Amino acid sequence: MNRPVTPQLAVDIIIELIDREERPILLIERKNPPPGWAIPGGFVDVGETVEQAAVREAKEETSLDVELKILLGCYSNPARDVRGHTVTLVYVAESVGAPRAQDDARDIKMAGIKQLPGNLAFDHDLVLQDYVNYRERGQLTPLR
Repeated sequence: MNRPVTPQLAVDIIIELIDREERPILLIERKNPPPGWAIPGGFVDVGETVEQAAVREAKEETSLDVELKILLGCYSNPARDVRGHTVTLVYVAESVGAPRAQDDARDIKMAGIKQLPGNLAFDHDLVLQDYVNYRERGQLTPLR
C-alpha cells in the first residue's frame, strides 16, 4: 500500500520571558529563506512528540529551556509557508535567562506585544494577533 503524501509537521513556540518586566516574547531573525522575523520553531522529528519538538526547537534556537504552558492553536493554511504545505502547532511557553541566537537564528530580539516588527515570516502576523487576543482578552484562537 502506498503511503499518502501529507503536509510537513512543525511547531512554533511563543516564549514569554517571565523574569523581565511586561513578559516580552522572543523573535528570531531567520538565517535561511524565507527571510524575516519569526517565532522560534521548526520541524517535528520522527520519534518525538510535538511537545518534545517544541522544547527542543526552543533550546536549539534561543539557548533557553522552556516550560510549555498552553497550545495556542493549529495553523494549517496550505499557503502559510512558501516552501510547501506545513502544518504548525503553536505553543506558549515561559522561560527565564539571557537568550542567544543559535542554530537557524541569525539574531534574536525581545519584543513587547505592542512593539512587534512588521516584517514577519510565514503567517506569524496572524499567530501573534491570536496571541495578543489571548493575552489581553483571554480569547481562544478561532478554529481555522
